[in-house]
Amino acid sequence: MITPAPQSALTPPVTPPAAAEPAPAAEFLNRDLSWLEFNRRVLAMAVDDRTPLLERVRFLGIFTSNLDEYVMKRAASLRTSARQQQVIAAPPGVGQPVGLSVDGRTPAETLAAIRQAMIPMLREQAECFTRQILPALAANDIHLLAWDDLTEPERQTASRYFESHVFPVLTPLAVDPGSPFPFISNLSMSLGVVLHHPDRGDHLFARVKVPEVLPKWIRVNGVGAGGPYRFVALYDLIRHHLSDLFPDMAIADVMLFRLTRNVDVERDEEDADDLRELMQAEIKQRKFARVVRLERGPDPNPWIAEFLMSELELTEDDVYELPAELDYDDLRVIADLNIPRLRYEPWVPTVPPRLADEDTDIFAIIRAGDLLLHHPYESFSASVERFINTAAADPKVLAIKMTLYRTTEASPFVSSLVRAAEAGKQVVCLIELKARFDEERNIGIATALEKAGVHVLYGIVGLKTHTKTTLVVREDADGIRCYAHVGTGNYHATTAKLYTDLGLLTCDPDVTRDVVELFHYLTGRSLKRNYRRLLVAPVNMRDRFIEMIERETAHAKAGRPAQIVAKMNALEERKIIRALYDASQAGVKIELIVRGFCTLRPGVPGLSENIRVRSIIGRFLEHSRVYYFRNAAADPADGEFYIGSADWMSRNLLARVEAIVPIARRPLRERLWGLLQILLSDRRQAWMMAADGSYAQARPESDGDLGTHVILMNLARHEAVVSPEELMLLR
Repeated sequence: MITPAPQSALTPPVTPPAAAEPAPAAEFLNRDLSWLEFNRRVLAMAVDDRTPLLERVRFLGIFTSNLDEYVMKRAASLRTSARQQQVIAAPPGVGQPVGLSVDGRTPAETLAAIRQAMIPMLREQAECFTRQILPALAANDIHLLAWDDLTEPERQTASRYFESHVFPVLTPLAVDPGSPFPFISNLSMSLGVVLHHPDRGDHLFARVKVPEVLPKWIRVNGVGAGGPYRFVALYDLIRHHLSDLFPDMAIADVMLFRLTRNVDVERDEEDADDLRELMQAEIKQRKFARVVRLERGPDPNPWIAEFLMSELELTEDDVYELPAELDYDDLRVIADLNIPRLRYEPWVPTVPPRLADEDTDIFAIIRAGDLLLHHPYESFSASVERFINTAAADPKVLAIKMTLYRTTEASPFVSSLVRAAEAGKQVVCLIELKARFDEERNIGIATALEKAGVHVLYGIVGLKTHTKTTLVVREDADGIRCYAHVGTGNYHATTAKLYTDLGLLTCDPDVTRDVVELFHYLTGRSLKRNYRRLLVAPVNMRDRFIEMIERETAHAKAGRPAQIVAKMNALEERKIIRALYDASQAGVKIELIVRGFCTLRPGVPGLSENIRVRSIIGRFLEHSRVYYFRNAAADPADGEFYIGSADWMSRNLLARVEAIVPIARRPLRERLWGLLQILLSDRRQAWMMAADGSYAQARPESDGDLGTHVILMNLARHEAVVSPEELMLLR
């Protein structure tokens, strides 16, 4: 059990950095710049020498992949808006221009600020890699070498690998009057080559793609389990064998580069006859979308640089010069080295005590009382997967209904649904085809389920179905009963080991009736608005949250206990923020735990002096959403607790189908209160936000400050070994 910390745990772990007070009208921070601040905190995990060495390498890659997605989606969208504004300029003196951000910037101004913020971070990433991580790797007998640093036997090994594995895969593409500029895929790395024909004085451009199907770092001193580990980059290996690709041609110069394309392709769902066909067309269209970023190394060849910018229709503002690697995500082969002393302690999720006996009927366990699940500390497979797998095999189960937003290609849930349908059960699966970057996988899953007889739906036009809910209808001895799982994370077996998420298994009739009607809304377009217990977006969720915030405001004004603690991934919904400002001004103490971007300004006198914002960054990705309202309760654990799939963002509350469920049982509320106190007391993984949007990292008072993730792993280990008598006390 998580023991609730004393009330003093709500004090901030560190004093936020001083910042100039914003102008009274400046209520909000820029969302896009706030997101970059989040990725800066991710980069700090790589810079921090308290992070195990190979995990530092991994965080370099996470920083890069995060930035790639950001440029493909947000920056690309802003660039489109900026171009549109250039074409359709607002007439002089006709009020505020269309398309301003919440902090008053035009898209072009936001793009300029993004570039100004990104360049120093990219330099910091390169300095971390070259000055800290490379020497530390070498000190541990892991060497990332340039071709010139290889021994002669290692060069021979590398050359043999090139001949057998690389050379047959490569396709050099020259550009001349008979061969147009080649298509270059998104996020692919290429070598641009300047070639000279021996009989002519002119030069031409050729592109050699670095194969995505091969490891990006090649070990050159054998493949034994032990060190030393000596690697050469695949692109460097290709560079030093270009003469094999262009025999008898003179190679004048070579430049490594990488492209990023826009994935923010517009779609018209209203006029689509088949959403699956629309998404398939969009996936194809996205491959050929406009290039929005060109990355290259230092000291580029001027002719290649100008040639690429001309062919790709780019400006200098679209070009980024990276001092070291172009794609740190390619270092995963290094981060995955099996050297335990250089990695985080392996974590094996524990089995929740009430689920420890695999022979006990899980439905009987749920009937005995709701289960609150906390992943990855508690096993996803022993709880959620077991629930759905058991339902698929149980002859008493009549129907299974499930939403899938993201899952794995070999998802155990898909195979369970197939078995259930083949057994004659009524099986419904709503698959979100518009889940960004998972569209193609989800289309394949939908097709497989349909072939097995599952009734597959693709959601509501104009809305993404983001809720994480499953309904099981079972014929128990005393009649038909519904069981439900409502969670904060995806039904994804891999991310369940890496993301922190919460879930509720329940047969509470008020909750399950709401889940039944939620599926009716999804499948039959029900217009129901008065749910008993669930908060459902876009139906009633935002209004209910605002009502609860305003209720805390009224309690504070009347001198009753009033407090709000909210944990989420991102915060930018303006009406919610303004309600929080009003609550702060009334004296409500508000603690916000926001992992990613936050457009609310905390700690502004007269506006938000009672609001604190912190971000928790560590080995697990904080993904759970928890919302707490004191509601005048004398004991904090008697307040109201909610968990679910939605952040306080406009897209979640107005453009997605989401579900938030209240936690009713007192032991589960106590557990959530204890979790919040651990998060609010963290001095190891926490970052405190200032009114200007900057963050200061908390500093431990002693070596005993373990951080949220280690504390929760230790607690999970303890709960896994308690006696039945202790369990009764804990639960």
